Amino acid sequence: MHQPIITGSGVHTPSNVITNDELVVSFNAYVDRFNAAHQEEIVKGDIAAKTHSNADFIRDASGIEQRYVVDKEGILDPTRMTPQLDSRSDDAPSLMAEMGVDAIHKALAQAGREPADIDLTLCAASNHERAYPAIAVEIQQLLGAGGFAYDMNVACSSATFGLQTAADMVRAGSVKCAVVVSPEICSAHLEWRDRDCHFIFGDVATAILVEREIDGATGFRVLSTRCATKFSNNIRNNNGYLRRAHDQMEDRRDMQFVQEGRKVFKEVLPMVSRHIAAHMDDENILANDLKRLWLHQANKSMNDYIGKKVLGRIPEPSEQPNILQDYANTSSAGSIIAFSKYSQDLALGDHGLLCSFGAGYSVGSAVLKRV
Repeated sequence: MHQPIITGSGVHTPSNVITNDELVVSFNAYVDRFNAAHQEEIVKGDIAAKTHSNADFIRDASGIEQRYVVDKEGILDPTRMTPQLDSRSDDAPSLMAEMGVDAIHKALAQAGREPADIDLTLCAASNHERAYPAIAVEIQQLLGAGGFAYDMNVACSSATFGLQTAADMVRAGSVKCAVVVSPEICSAHLEWRDRDCHFIFGDVATAILVEREIDGATGFRVLSTRCATKFSNNIRNNNGYLRRAHDQMEDRRDMQFVQEGRKVFKEVLPMVSRHIAAHMDDENILANDLKRLWLHQANKSMNDYIGKKVLGRIPEPSEQPNILQDYANTSSAGSIIAFSKYSQDLALGDHGLLCSFGAGYSVGSAVLKRV
């Protein structure tokens, strides 16, 4: 048996930023156009008038202040309100692969490794650009990595489920060095014309390198991982692929991201809190032993609730860093962004807990130790 260790992490951040103020201007222009075009039906009561959004509502509801996106122009076009992701030729790198490779190179640089050292590439993400060939195999080829590769999808828990898979394979000896890459193009699945959720998501790609621990290695020892799922329809996406031709697609609200927010809060938060408590108990980890919580970045109120349950008190900002205000919800990548940006300050021997959760329902956690 071998001890798995995270030796590197990386984040690819798109260059386009949409602030809440920019988003609200665009959304409200769309609302005005819609209400004007459907004035007669609204007066008759056949359809409801749409209402404006505002930046204070977004920040209070989520903690989000901005988001990075692959395409800004299409999202902010009131006549479109969806990103324009142009089709690429079959011999050109896919968008997911392009983003993922950049994140992996950053993780490799931190670990002092080369692509040839990788013998397992897992593309763990909630939104995949195509069904096949696997994005992971394309990334493997673009990197010049060895071994094998495959895609996996457990929605917002994909990265932590990928971490468990990679750690288990390293521990068992079937691979020596694995990379878990999560290129999340969430903007293509979001219904930007829905006031209740038009602000939630952003785009990003993350990568973590997991390998056998050797003498003198530095990084985060993966002490244990735990995953759980329970079926629910309360967070759902029927589209299953990235929208490229919105203008030619039947305009169906049920094909994009939908959620029953109140039900999700009521059901997911206790599930996640119990999951983390049981994981810590099995590993004899006390609340006072944890120096850092890297939680899924979906909503600040959710994280505050979970952090208080785990620690038995309100966490200090340094104990539970949030990146929501800058990145918004980036699905499975969120907890990895928090880990990548807020982990290097931990001292040798410090413990941290990484956790993500979401549609499925699903929840994945990992107890880590700085070595």
